Amino acid sequence: MKLLRALKRYSVVAAVALAALSLQPSASAAPAPVVGGTRAAQGEFPFMVRLSMGCGGALYAPNIVLTAAHCVDGSGTNTSITATAGAVDLQSPSAVKVKSTKVLQAPGYNGWGKDWALIKLAKPINQPTLKTATTTAYNTGTFTIAGWGAATEGGGQQRYLLKATVPYVSDAVCRQAYGSDLVPAEELCAGYVSTGGTDTCQGDSGGPMFRKDDAGAWIQVGIVSWGQGCARPGYPGVYTEVSTFASAIASAAATL
Repeated sequence: MKLLRALKRYSVVAAVALAALSLQPSASAAPAPVVGGTRAAQGEFPFMVRLSMGCGGALYAPNIVLTAAHCVDGSGTNTSITATAGAVDLQSPSAVKVKSTKVLQAPGYNGWGKDWALIKLAKPINQPTLKTATTTAYNTGTFTIAGWGAATEGGGQQRYLLKATVPYVSDAVCRQAYGSDLVPAEELCAGYVSTGGTDTCQGDSGGPMFRKDDAGAWIQVGIVSWGQGCARPGYPGVYTEVSTFASAIASAAATL
């Protein structure tokens, strides 16, 4: 299952395929996202970023995107990634597109936990950033997920940003689904275990899972990482636990 962990929510999308196929509107009259939600309003989640390799991310700083380690290929100079932000419609003329300059993959990442990475941008994006959780205080409750990934398992990528909400799932319950593949100290689970129906999916990798803090501001508690299929009963989504790596992420960002 280790290979599944590494690839589960990553959609390998070539530039031509992205333009020709991935950005077409959903065939359904009311697009369901991320599997099981609704279309996000313009400006609702201004920190959201779409990455050209077929992943999501969030603005950690105006010129740094926080995403998943399995979305990138190691650390170092990298000018091949395009970050799109500022619009829920990826084809909008107001969408901002900025190239990457560097990538920093989590030190020690081997496909098992530690699923975070930072992407340095060539110039800042003038959009609000997303605060990251530094303690476990917000690791329960109901979370928001959003992305341009598939709306059905195995489906195509979306043109419009889609959103849904999912409840916290305890480590004990999550382990009933994934056993020793789950790394409880580094991962957080969320979803509707009994019914399924709402989840992140292929192409949502690296995107944030977030909720409101005590002051009513959005705070990121997870990074879309892996899971069995999309929105299947009995199999919640698994997210990198941001608070576990908050200090390491901050230190890494300072070096970019």
